[in-house]
Amino acid sequence: MTNNPAPQKFVVTTPLYYVNDVPHIGSAYTTLAADALIRWQRLQGNSALLITGTDEHGQKIERTAISKDLAPQEHCDQIVVSFKSLWEQLNIQYDRFSRTTASEHKVIVDQFFERVWEKGDIYLDQQQGWYCVACEEFKEERELTEDKHCQIHTNKKAEWRDEENYFFRLSKYQKQLEAIYADNPEFIQPVARRNEVLNFVAQGLQDFSISRVNLDWGFPISQDPKHTIYVWFDALLGYLTALLEPDQEANLELALSQGWPIDLHLIGKDILRFHAVYWPAMLLSAELPIPKRVFGHGFLTKDGLKMGKSLGNTLNPFELLDKYGSDAVRYYFLRAIEFGKDGDFNESRFVDLLNADLAKNLGNLLNRTLGMLNKYCQGNGPQLKQEDYPDHDSLKTIGSNLGSQVAIAYQDLQFKQACEAILELANASNKYIDDHAPWVLFKEGKQEEIEHVLYAVLESIRLAAYLLSPIVPNLSNAIYQQLGFSCNFNELTQLSAAPVFAQHSRWGHLPANLNLNKARPVFTQLELSSVVSDS
Repeated sequence: MTNNPAPQKFVVTTPLYYVNDVPHIGSAYTTLAADALIRWQRLQGNSALLITGTDEHGQKIERTAISKDLAPQEHCDQIVVSFKSLWEQLNIQYDRFSRTTASEHKVIVDQFFERVWEKGDIYLDQQQGWYCVACEEFKEERELTEDKHCQIHTNKKAEWRDEENYFFRLSKYQKQLEAIYADNPEFIQPVARRNEVLNFVAQGLQDFSISRVNLDWGFPISQDPKHTIYVWFDALLGYLTALLEPDQEANLELALSQGWPIDLHLIGKDILRFHAVYWPAMLLSAELPIPKRVFGHGFLTKDGLKMGKSLGNTLNPFELLDKYGSDAVRYYFLRAIEFGKDGDFNESRFVDLLNADLAKNLGNLLNRTLGMLNKYCQGNGPQLKQEDYPDHDSLKTIGSNLGSQVAIAYQDLQFKQACEAILELANASNKYIDDHAPWVLFKEGKQEEIEHVLYAVLESIRLAAYLLSPIVPNLSNAIYQQLGFSCNFNELTQLSAAPVFAQHSRWGHLPANLNLNKARPVFTQLELSSVVSDS
């Protein structure tokens, strides 16, 4: 008798967010998308791991802490609390929170740095150039405005630096990276991000600085302690540190054995180069596998304009959640915006979309159907199952194909398309009721036909709730409970421990002859409040 190998974990990472300030809506956007993807994996009975965390070293952090009359570590600890609080309010259920100031992370950084050092890929040289403290990066002339401002942080003028740094031989890996991109076209997604990387690399890769001098806030290089390891070379390794179990000894080889290479780095497009060029080259130098996929999503705007404190149009995620709740926020950003492209927040559109899809379409459909069940069937569920429906039944036809369609959409990070397909089943269910008119059937004494209609609709609502649960778990819970199920879509251990739950993705899983209670609203219609912004 042979033992079955342990199931492979599906590992997703968000960026390790920079702690110069409290989290913004862009950080929330990335993390809720990662959470939805991980929840979908668990619904299928797969072992999955969500890694998030904070990047806490560097000159920008040091200066921010000084400006607040705080020690850098004290500043970081305060900001980390705000990230964890926001993730809790967004109903994000991460598995690991990686902090680059952690003692075990230093061990991983030192061991990885030693590998690259022994490879001969690190050398000492003089660095001259314009440095953006906000990006923690030296900039080429083409990346600056005429007056030497960073094109990303347009209100920050770059600083001229002339100092001794250690460099990583990025140029050495030009051909290997080009071969990886050619052989693995899915490695960088979406296509627009892949093209950006290909264009950047085609211009020729330059070695980049991986140390700073006169900077105390960071890990010193063991081989030359007057140099501090550059924040990006340190931060990217936080993904490896996070693979360790909380009680495990800090060791690079042990971390790698826990789930490397990870399946997906989910990032904003502004840090694409670090994840799709620098990071793979570092891993190649250390003779380690590269991640399977890097996905760079777009930027968010508000009312069609770039968000910024100078413009007074920032979007405070805490206030948005306080006013509308986690399901509403999760649904809007994954339903209204095509993931991978830039997207916009407009509060009127936010309210209209949530009311149309969740309150009026899906919520009212459930209320309407349960009301008819109580009126025409005394609350007793129909004694039917999916085998009682012909293959050409319209709801069965849509429902039978929907699970596989939505699974592909989730896997491809097409959250908008997944929501649209699921809501189409709700639309079809409303039409199904109107076409079959149970109120007419009741007058005609056609009880069996009434039950036939109501079961098909209730089952379609159940399936829609199941497939939407990675995005709106609380709403899905409310629907499932009204349909007589006791499962909780927020109890991930329950779901991951029961692969049979994946059977719920098939149309026809609603048990026959359930005694269902009177309908209760599952999503309260929203009202437009005052514009949500940073205080």
